[in-house]
Amino acid sequence: MDLGPDVTPRAALADKGYDAKANRAIARARGIAPAIPFKSNAKHPPAFFPKALYRGRARIEQCFGKLKRFKRVALSCEKTECGVAAIVALALSFILIKSVHTA
Repeated sequence: MDLGPDVTPRAALADKGYDAKANRAIARARGIAPAIPFKSNAKHPPAFFPKALYRGRARIEQCFGKLKRFKRVALSCEKTECGVAAIVALALSFILIKSVHTA
């Protein structure tokens, strides 16, 4: 939650592993809306949960999962920051082309 003094996020998206009262309290104290799902065994689950906001987080994680399918991205074979950026851009372009051109 500590990103620095000049960064003010509006929402904190996390998975069930961060389901703790302390995490929610820290987020609310900084003016951040926590979008953290409750565990299934929670004693007092909330009445409202921002599902649409959480779906965006799931899409981002799916994109990272697709990126990890490329061996050079998963193994971090590139030595320079420019090389890493180029390989990630190439992998993302392949993912985009595959999603557009499905038969």
